[in-house]
Amino acid sequence: MAVLDLRRKLAILSDAAKYDASCASSGAAKRTSLDGKGVGSTEGMGICHAYAPDGRCISLLKILLTNFCIYDCAYCINRVSSNTPRARFSVKEVVDLTLNFYKRNYIEGLFLSSGVIRSGDYTMEEMVRVAKSLRLDHDFRGYIHLKLIPEASPELAAEAGLYADRVSINIELPRDDSLKTLAPEKDATDIKRAMGRMRLAIDDHAEPARRSGRRAFARSQSTQLIVGADQAKDGDILARSANLYGAYRLSRVYYSAFSPIPDASHRLPLVRPPLLREHRLYQADWLMRFYGFAQPEIVGQGDDLDLSVDPKTGWALRHRERFPVDVQTADQEALLRVPGLGAKAVGRVLAARRLSRLTLNDLKRVGAVVKRAKPFVITADWRPGALTDREDLKAALIAPTQLSLF
Repeated sequence: MAVLDLRRKLAILSDAAKYDASCASSGAAKRTSLDGKGVGSTEGMGICHAYAPDGRCISLLKILLTNFCIYDCAYCINRVSSNTPRARFSVKEVVDLTLNFYKRNYIEGLFLSSGVIRSGDYTMEEMVRVAKSLRLDHDFRGYIHLKLIPEASPELAAEAGLYADRVSINIELPRDDSLKTLAPEKDATDIKRAMGRMRLAIDDHAEPARRSGRRAFARSQSTQLIVGADQAKDGDILARSANLYGAYRLSRVYYSAFSPIPDASHRLPLVRPPLLREHRLYQADWLMRFYGFAQPEIVGQGDDLDLSVDPKTGWALRHRERFPVDVQTADQEALLRVPGLGAKAVGRVLAARRLSRLTLNDLKRVGAVVKRAKPFVITADWRPGALTDREDLKAALIAPTQLSLF
C-alpha cells in the first residue's frame, strides 16, 4: 500500500467527513487561556460559526480519523465495499493538525468522527486518545466534538464525555426498518441504548458542574438524520425527532439531505432530495423546539411538508380561524404562531406594547417580517379585513427565494 503524505490524508479524510452535519459548536463550555496557560479558548467572542452555502458548519477542523470501515451501510461512501480512496490518521497527526490549525486561526476547534476499524471499542479508544492528549498533554481549551461509536463500551463513551464539549451518536435513518435494510450490521436498539446512557451521564455530571462552576463533562449530545435515502416522509422524520428530544433530551437533531454516491445500491434513490426539503425540516424542528408546536400540528405522520411556504405560514393558512390576532392584547403563545414574528420579535412586542399602541412600523422596528405578518395581525393602524381569508393569499405570500427561517 502506498504511503500517503499528510496533505493527501487531510484531503481524503476532510472530504469524507463532509456528509456529517452535526458539527455546530454552540453550547460550548467557557474556557480561556488568558491566564497565560494552555492553548485556545471558547470565551470572549466565543466559538465562531462559519457556514457553507448548504448550511453545514465549516468553523471546525472536521475530519475522520479514518474512512476505512468494516461495515457495509448502503448509503455511506465509506462502506467496506466502496471503491473510494482510503486513508488513516495517527492519533499524533490529528493532535498536531488541530494545534497547528488553531494557532494559525484557521479553526475554533475539532470535530472528529471515524469509520469503524477492527471494532467499535478499538475505534472509540483511538478517538478518545486524541481528545485526551489535546486536553491533558497540550492543555487545549478550544472546542472538541466527538462522534461516539454506538457499539463501543459504556466506559469508553463516558471517558469521551470527560474531554469533549459535545458528543453525538448518529441514528442515521428516520425508521428502524430502513436502518435494518440499508445498514444490516447496525442495530437501532444499540444506538438508542447508547444515547440513553449518555443522557444519564450528562445529567449525573450537570449538578456538580453547576456547583463548582467548572465543566466536568460534555454538556450535550446531538444526532443526525439522513433525509431522502429511504421512503420516510417529513412527518415520519419529525416524529422521530420529537421522540429523540423527549426521550434523550438531545440539544439538536441535524438533517442531512442524502447525496447519491458512486456504485450505489439499487435500493437507494438516483437523485438527491431538494435542498429546500432539508431547510423546511430545520424550520419545522425550530417550531417544535422554540415555538410550542407539536409535531402533528406541523405535518401529519406519513405526510410531507409543503415546500412552497415555511411551516409556520403553512399552519397559519390551515388555521385562519385563529387570525387575525391583535398584537396589543394577544398572549405570547398566540403571537409566536404569527408568521413573520420570531421569538425575539415577540419578546420585543410584549415589552413595547406596555408603553404605546403598536403600528406596523413598530413591528418592523422590532424585527418582524411585516409582509408575512400583515394578513394575520391587527395593529393600531392596520386591520387585514378580508385579506386573511383570500383564496390567493398563499400565492401572495410566496417569495421568489424564501430562505429566512421565519
